[in-house]
Amino acid sequence: MTQEQTPPEAEAVLADEPEVRRALTEGDRAAVAGVVTAHPASPLAWAELADLADSEGRALDAFAYAVVAVDLAREQLRASGWRDGQPVPWSAESNRAYLRALDAERRSAERLGLDERAERAAADLAAADGEAAARIASEFTPTQVITIVGAGAGAFAPVVGTEARTGDPVAEPNAADAAGED
Repeated sequence: MTQEQTPPEAEAVLADEPEVRRALTEGDRAAVAGVVTAHPASPLAWAELADLADSEGRALDAFAYAVVAVDLAREQLRASGWRDGQPVPWSAESNRAYLRALDAERRSAERLGLDERAERAAADLAAADGEAAARIASEFTPTQVITIVGAGAGAFAPVVGTEARTGDPVAEPNAADAAGED
């Protein structure tokens, strides 16, 4: 290798978390906090909690959860040699926790009036993967959490009959719905 050539950068990839993904897909919206408690170092669990809070219009909670998810993901990425500003590709499914958390931080910071923080999160997201924001926007609506596996309706499907506008809390399901009864 000559001096003009530089070794290719290793692709930044977060650790896969199959046990967290399984717990999130087997639970319901109310179980997400328990998954975080069981896996407190999981960027994926915290990102899911941030998206859930955002979908319910709880900007302050969403911001706090997203910041934790971003910090945990960056710790993992740095431990593998990644440096701030390097790409974190959406194509690696495990990286989506970090990218989603950055976007949740951006959205909630905007709602809280933290404009500089929102701009920084948007810039970090664009630097990590220029297409991630569009991918997230195409998969996220204010009435549902981004599903972490597959596109099938499951535990994280939107509550039927509940409409929300950005910033409005989603109505709580009635007791029969929460118990899984029709």
